[in-house]
Amino acid sequence: MRLAPVVGIEIGTTKVLALVGEMREDGHILITGIGQHLSAGVRKAQVTDMEAVHICVRSALEAAEQTGDVAIREVMLAVSGGHIQGEVNRGSVAVVDRDGEITADDVEAVIEVAQAIPLPHDRMDIHSLCQYFCVDDQEHIVRPEGMEGARLSLDMFIMHGQRSSINTIIKAVKDIPMDVQDVVFAGLCSALAVLTEEQKQSGALVIDLGGGTTDYAVFMDKFLMTAGSLAIGGDHVTNDIVQAFTIPTARAETLKKESGCALVLEDEGPSVSLPAEVGFPSRIIDLSMLHTVINARMEETLELVKARIEHEGLLHQLGAGIILTGGGSHLARLPELASRVFGMPCSIGRPRNVSGLATVTEGPEFAACCGLVQYGFETLLEENEESSLRGLMKRLIGK
Repeated sequence: MRLAPVVGIEIGTTKVLALVGEMREDGHILITGIGQHLSAGVRKAQVTDMEAVHICVRSALEAAEQTGDVAIREVMLAVSGGHIQGEVNRGSVAVVDRDGEITADDVEAVIEVAQAIPLPHDRMDIHSLCQYFCVDDQEHIVRPEGMEGARLSLDMFIMHGQRSSINTIIKAVKDIPMDVQDVVFAGLCSALAVLTEEQKQSGALVIDLGGGTTDYAVFMDKFLMTAGSLAIGGDHVTNDIVQAFTIPTARAETLKKESGCALVLEDEGPSVSLPAEVGFPSRIIDLSMLHTVINARMEETLELVKARIEHEGLLHQLGAGIILTGGGSHLARLPELASRVFGMPCSIGRPRNVSGLATVTEGPEFAACCGLVQYGFETLLEENEESSLRGLMKRLIGK
């Protein structure tokens, strides 16, 4: 069975990225097309100028069409932003069978109850993902069918976001015009792209460092346990450099990429000389000061993520450690800083189980969009098999 290509698009604060993926007969995903455009009209992953976003999205999709030799009519859309939140909702039902044996009908019933979380009108449900079942007082059940009990419960992880923000970014794509097949949290996509099954089992925290946001997701026992987003990203580091040294934003961004470091080193080496520009005099930037500015912002960002994971009681259950991805993960010595903050090993995560364009498969900044394409194919397989939503999420999280 040959599936149609899947196109994923990520509208970020710094760039708009579109990827075209095709699935081979053996299930491997081949990235055949790519389109990128510098982002405009987006701040902290939220639309601020609809017309500017239209131009960026249209350009990225046109480039993806040309490189992928495909006509794009519908896309999967990754979303992020500080407004996105996640929480666990427990639903419970009485077991119907008089002998107390739990059936598939009981499982489907408790899933419906656990999904039915009351959200304010201004919030929109993005994902509802099963975690553990509970039979009477026995917790952490993975497959309850066939067990006996009087009451079946289920913990469901619900992700939701601000309705207006999500609808606006959807409209920005639909107005191209382009159909939006589904909306997926970018942090979940990154985790799906970079984690192995062993890492999901052992417990892993994926942190995707973007231009305007920092997304995170924790997998444990192959379940998504918690996830969220901070409205802090690489642009904040750049702005800190602008303020500290009174230099143009473009020069600060270049300085960050070429000479930046997440740690303040004992021997910083020579200073960096910046030539004069219109409205700005020439400058000599002390590397120790530059790295101090960068270190302060990056350490604060990582500490904020750590605080959220600690609040959920998950920090000391991350057997596979920390995996950094996203464009911000290119910052020198960042894994070492993260290891110090979290007190555990840290590595850079790159897209797995995809091939094709080398820049895509090797770059951590492409993780979210690669995971989005993978998610899209899982959805297509599910539709063709006419299975339940729960079956889809089992495959996505390895259960």
